[in-house]
Amino acid sequence: MTPVRHEPAPTATYRLQLQPEFPFGAAAAAVPYLASLGVSHLHLSPVLEAVPGSLHGYDVVDHARVRDELGGEEGLRSLSRTAREHGLGLVVDIVPNHMAMVPRHNRALWEVLREGSDSPCARWFDIDWEAQDGRVLLPVLGGRLGTELGHLEVDGNVLRYHEHAFPLRAGTEELPLPQLLDAQWYRLGWWRLARTELNYRRFFSISELIGVRVEDPEVFDATHAKILQLLDEGVVDGLRIDHPDGLADPDAYLQQLHEATGGRWTVVEKILAQGEPLPAAWPVAGTTGYDALRHIDGLFTDPAGAGELLGQYRRFAAPQADRGGVWEATVRRAAYKVVHHELATEIDRLTREADRLCRTSPDPALRDHAPWALGTALRELLVRLQVYRPYASGDAAAVVTEEAAHEARGAFTVPEEAHAVDVVRDLVLGRTGDGPGREGFRARFAQTASALRAKSMEDTAFYRYVPVLSANEVGGEPEYPAVPPEDFHAYCARVQRDWPATGTALSTHDTKRSADVRAAISVLTQCPLRWADLLAEVTGQTAVDGVGAPDPQVAWAAWQTAVGLGPAAEDRLQGALLKHVREAGLFTSWTEQDPAYEASVAAFLRAGPCGAPGRRAAEFRTLLEPHVRANVLGAALVHLTMPGVPDVYQGTEVEYRALVDPDNRRSAHFPPKESDGLSAEKAALTATALRLRRERPAVFGESATYTPLDAEGPAAAHCVAFVRSGEAITAVTRLSLRLEEAGGWRDTVLPLPAGRWADRLTPGREFTGHARVEELFERLPVVLLERVGEAEGSRA
Repeated sequence: MTPVRHEPAPTATYRLQLQPEFPFGAAAAAVPYLASLGVSHLHLSPVLEAVPGSLHGYDVVDHARVRDELGGEEGLRSLSRTAREHGLGLVVDIVPNHMAMVPRHNRALWEVLREGSDSPCARWFDIDWEAQDGRVLLPVLGGRLGTELGHLEVDGNVLRYHEHAFPLRAGTEELPLPQLLDAQWYRLGWWRLARTELNYRRFFSISELIGVRVEDPEVFDATHAKILQLLDEGVVDGLRIDHPDGLADPDAYLQQLHEATGGRWTVVEKILAQGEPLPAAWPVAGTTGYDALRHIDGLFTDPAGAGELLGQYRRFAAPQADRGGVWEATVRRAAYKVVHHELATEIDRLTREADRLCRTSPDPALRDHAPWALGTALRELLVRLQVYRPYASGDAAAVVTEEAAHEARGAFTVPEEAHAVDVVRDLVLGRTGDGPGREGFRARFAQTASALRAKSMEDTAFYRYVPVLSANEVGGEPEYPAVPPEDFHAYCARVQRDWPATGTALSTHDTKRSADVRAAISVLTQCPLRWADLLAEVTGQTAVDGVGAPDPQVAWAAWQTAVGLGPAAEDRLQGALLKHVREAGLFTSWTEQDPAYEASVAAFLRAGPCGAPGRRAAEFRTLLEPHVRANVLGAALVHLTMPGVPDVYQGTEVEYRALVDPDNRRSAHFPPKESDGLSAEKAALTATALRLRRERPAVFGESATYTPLDAEGPAAAHCVAFVRSGEAITAVTRLSLRLEEAGGWRDTVLPLPAGRWADRLTPGREFTGHARVEELFERLPVVLLERVGEAEGSRA
């Protein structure tokens, strides 16, 4: 076992999206600027060999090599040396759950397809060899096999189909094509068969990513050797773990990784539901920060206005309850859609395993349950889970609850057949005994649950239920978009107590809208009636022009997006809205596209948000700019000074407006293009806060303290403040439009702890005692104070 190291956690990380147009060399060139910004570590997207041309790197094909397109291992080592010369370390994103299903680049997969289940590499991949007659279904054909035969070509010991290449089983090269196809360890199939016939585990419903069995010790060693070498040799300092919920046993994996790395700083991409704690048994520093994102965004969302906006949305769009009108009903319908369609093959495999366990059980109580009943019970339990998955170290009964089981029984007409629900629940909870088969079933149930939760919420319901788009973010709670200050303070206190070195984030490579776009949209919760008036006006304009929206929910989402993004290239808005309607799946989808509907969406966008009415929306946003500014700067300062390790996404140290990927993964420029106004203010704020964290790590780090600071006076609710370790104070303006309408700060004061407090954002200002909030926020809607002395005194 590697000795446990006790290295300090980063003070702040800076996320870089590496890609062929931004390789290690470009990152190295940015190091002097990033070091001056004040971060302690660069946070790199995946660095191992990926599919050529990949813009993200999560489609790994070789764990033993650093990606050539980025500069190879020497390029990474050179970046590390440059970083260290400037006082920076490296944190790297790793992908243990899946690899790219591209045989010509994935050598381990190539061996499996050539040699079948007897291949030494077969243990790498989560393949159900009992299905498809022991062959791997490869859903790559553009049509049924009979129509695609003419596009298949044998080239020596390789079978080619357009850009695809597959190995041929030894001795089959000379067979006639139909017999040759039947003789392989794989079956080429129509891409539409993936939904119901696939026999390998995927990443969610992405057939191009095959699940890896990292729970196998040999597979763990093979897939982690290079990363562990880079850690041991000091090239890399910490890790970000992509999607651990997809693993068979996240508890065991993280423990094994912790021991292998010697306890290096590690955070996990774990989405926590409201009130769900991170498993205490996990030996990690915390999450990547989506829970922090939800709390920060919610702090700047008006609860009353969010409710009013929901009412306006229902009047304008009139959505059916389960198609975007009511959150819980929308999520439930989306979950049913996913288990019957996108994850149908995963449910079928779970059903087969449950049926086998029941038929072969020594306990007669498990016998005589029809496969259809077990499948129904599985679906009904899965759609009712309120979190991503149960864990071996947790209480599975608190996840797969008796309440859920009671509701699931209602899906059966015959009460006696509803007993299948109890059987499945007992299997999931481990009440029927142990053994490889039962443990495997529990793991697969948990893996399927996490895929279902992600697909039904993040990738479906978030695009159907759209009253406040700023709340529809990874880890978000659209039903409860606002977070009261007291809840925010309680959250921060828990983080400082339980996970003080956890990651925190506002924008990531996966956020559907950048923090600054969300900050603008959340202002609408402070003026729901003005928003409704604007919507009526611009909708009327497009109707007069004869180009109305194809449906009102899309119109609502499009106009909110336009206000949040502000003036931008038409193709960016078009791309985001096309993804929106396909993910929603109400009228078109990725697999069942409706060209006429999609054309009508594009025409509406050109005539509306991207046309003359869009200028009216731009004017409306201009009127809101002071309040957008308050939200942008407030969220940024809170993020950079609250408990945890802030991760700054590339380019977000200035005003950064981006929509869903690939828009938010564009190559960054260093230093970023900075203009006057909000970008300059945000850049100065970011650098000041980061440098203070780096100068005084004890004030913000693992041994720090967090204390809420309450304002007093008529506008006290609009000032959110907290003290870090008695040495630094953050104070921000909350709901500034409501504040303005109520008459401003008036006699509101912020009682400061004893001593003199210097303004780090506006040098030369000092405060003591009961500081007038109007004076604190004289230049900016936020303030960052640092203690400079204990003596009583007056404001300088």
